[in-house]
Amino acid sequence: MIRNATPADIPQLVAAYSWLFAPPGSTPAHWDPTVAADRLTRVIPGPRTAVLVATEDNELTGFCTLYLDIESVRFGQRCWLEDLAVSPTHRSHGTGTTLFQSAHQWARDHGATHLELDSANTRTDAHRFYHRHNPQPLSTTFGWALA
Repeated sequence: MIRNATPADIPQLVAAYSWLFAPPGSTPAHWDPTVAADRLTRVIPGPRTAVLVATEDNELTGFCTLYLDIESVRFGQRCWLEDLAVSPTHRSHGTGTTLFQSAHQWARDHGATHLELDSANTRTDAHRFYHRHNPQPLSTTFGWALA
């Protein structure tokens, strides 16, 4: 089942970020679970944000975070999919696809004209997943850490 996260989900969500940090990922240098919980407290009820959770028998099996950010003159409203993670024990069972489809629907329902995400070059399994959903390569992303 996919639903909007509630504040009661925050402890499970913070713990679930470990799914993103496991190899080939890594824990961000400034990761702080307390700060993450505070950010989720603000993101969950936000009018331009969403945290969608997948659950099975009241267990969190996946999640994604969505942000309506820039409204481009050229392209319209962008929805940014920041995090998408599925429990290692629930991968390849359709949870990621259902979350991804729900993210698309949320974005459309909130006026977005396109959905975008970044994925680290090391995440080859994630890339295979995204390629199965027929992305339209639009650009190359460059990033600089400011901390």
